Amino acid sequence: MLKPLSAKAPLACRPHDHSHCVANALAEADALCSRDGLRLTVLRKRVLELVWQSHKPLGAYDILGVLTEEDGRRAAPPTVYRALDFLLENGLVHRIASLNAFVGCNHPGVVHQGQFLICRNCQTAIELEQQAISQAIVESARAVGFSVEGQTVEIVGLCASCQVAA
Repeated sequence: MLKPLSAKAPLACRPHDHSHCVANALAEADALCSRDGLRLTVLRKRVLELVWQSHKPLGAYDILGVLTEEDGRRAAPPTVYRALDFLLENGLVHRIASLNAFVGCNHPGVVHQGQFLICRNCQTAIELEQQAISQAIVESARAVGFSVEGQTVEIVGLCASCQVAA
């Protein structure tokens, strides 16, 4: 029998006010862009805000839908993709390839590889930062003569909340 969620469970798996996640992400993005001389336009900031509104990966067309329906913007898909490309290039979001969706980066401004636990039930994505995983991949690749240029590890299963609910 599984125990109820503890305070040690990842924040994404515990009930919480996402406005704090959003506020922290936007503040970190502002600081990073100011430090690096980058333009965090109104649209880029809004796209980042939408990505951070939950811990579930969000697709570009989902973002476009919110911008069109809720914000009343006349945005086209290339506009959203350009904003997402900027956020990706500057380490503010990650792309979850298996879902063709985006999730906020917990460690913006820090070079790291993406490692994600993705709940097959509720679609929550939990970002890990385990250097040992990255190192094992690099060493295994090197052993067969392969040079790693980037890596994203996506692990599908059930989050703690969904396990408790089951």
